[in-house]
Amino acid sequence: MLNTPEAARYLRVSEASIRRWSDSGLLRGFRVGLRRERRFNESDLLAFVGGTASTQASADGVNIGAVAVPVPTHLATLFSADAGGLRLTVPFLAEGIRLGQPSFLAGTDPILERYLDALDRTEGVDLKQARESGLFTLVRFDEGTAPAAIAQWERLFGDALANKQTLIRLVGEMAYVRTMFESEEEMLSFEEAFEVMFKRYPVVAICQYDVRQFDGAALLRTLKAHPDLFGLQKGTFLN
Repeated sequence: MLNTPEAARYLRVSEASIRRWSDSGLLRGFRVGLRRERRFNESDLLAFVGGTASTQASADGVNIGAVAVPVPTHLATLFSADAGGLRLTVPFLAEGIRLGQPSFLAGTDPILERYLDALDRTEGVDLKQARESGLFTLVRFDEGTAPAAIAQWERLFGDALANKQTLIRLVGEMAYVRTMFESEEEMLSFEEAFEVMFKRYPVVAICQYDVRQFDGAALLRTLKAHPDLFGLQKGTFLN
């Protein structure tokens, strides 16, 4: 039986995440002793990691660059030119806006302007209405740590599900996201923690890596943090 800090280390997430999952009933736990402290079985933690999203999306999944991906999915894409960086993600976000699915872009203002320009020129996308209604949202991380960023995504996903959404779309432009963390190491730790957390939600996430901005060691660690990529046609995600 593991206590809360031990369970958090086991899953590589924050203690706050463990408490939230336990309180919501997503993660099975027990209360022991007069102080009613939490305890968790290792088998329940393993089952939680292998669980599926609590809300089911379309059985056909999501189409990204002519590749059908299931829900939930956490992908990494690599690109070496600005145009290549938008090839998959602009149609991905545009489709979400058309379908009324909450779509998030993680990055800073410069990347937002690039996406706004591309989406404004996309047929059938009312970007002004999508932004005003909260259907399309730019996300920034203020505290610069992996636990805080994970907690922020949990709040955003929870709010989206409260509105009975069946699919959440997310694009993270990681060269810009990196500037919001205390270090590149902290950002990569966030990626590893996100890989555990996101499986409980109907999310399709694309983490974009500009290979001009990251060294080989960081990119190797990135690929290891996105195992969903390995069952797909990987050439589609190299731009």
